[in-house]
Amino acid sequence: MNIFQSWIATKPIAHRGLHNAEIPELSLASFENAINNNYAIEIDLRALSDGTIVVFHDETLGRMTGQDGYLSNLRYDDIKDLRLLKSKEKIPTFAQTLKFIAGRTPLLIEIKNMGKVGDFEKAVLKELQGYKGEFAIQSFNPYSLEWFKINAPHIKRGQLSSNMKNSGLPFFKRLALRRMSLNKKVSEPNFIAYHSPDLPNKYVKKYKNLPLIAWCIRTNEEYDRVKKLCDNIVFENITPLV
Repeated sequence: MNIFQSWIATKPIAHRGLHNAEIPELSLASFENAINNNYAIEIDLRALSDGTIVVFHDETLGRMTGQDGYLSNLRYDDIKDLRLLKSKEKIPTFAQTLKFIAGRTPLLIEIKNMGKVGDFEKAVLKELQGYKGEFAIQSFNPYSLEWFKINAPHIKRGQLSSNMKNSGLPFFKRLALRRMSLNKKVSEPNFIAYHSPDLPNKYVKKYKNLPLIAWCIRTNEEYDRVKKLCDNIVFENITPLV
């Protein structure tokens, strides 16, 4: 199938699941809510110190659990009973998430790895082996995408980017990522996922041959502004038509 006709370009993607005041982000309940409303789902993956891959956005536990600690320093036993935003929901592992979703809607999987590439990506690929549902991966790290290009070229991969102003990275890295300078020789993405407020820009316009996903749309006004600039959106707090 032409990628412009696939879900990557046509099915709105719920940012961290379809969450709200009662349903925490990146919880099994948020995934079920997205499925029930016919949206694809964007998730974030992080590795714990024991190698367990969990579905969690932040580096630290504080915002979502009220507890202290960096995910990278913790084992699954340390976090398995924690509740998300005082709800009944817990932090799901990647394996639990795949079993729960079971192909009922596509997954856009962000690889949270700005460090050494290899072990984490290999573990993610191992979890995905045998999964029957539709999915694609994305990352800010072009070398993470390069790893998948070499080791799993059948998996569609997307280059995430933005103006990178608040990334905390050194200037030269921010510049390279903002311009997506490593796309052609390193990541060779199948699609682009670019920060909505930073659209349009000349760096994205160079890739008219690739689908463009705008993230993260949070208001109807922003959706109206950007929908003519992109092929698909990652959203929260609004209800785009499917």
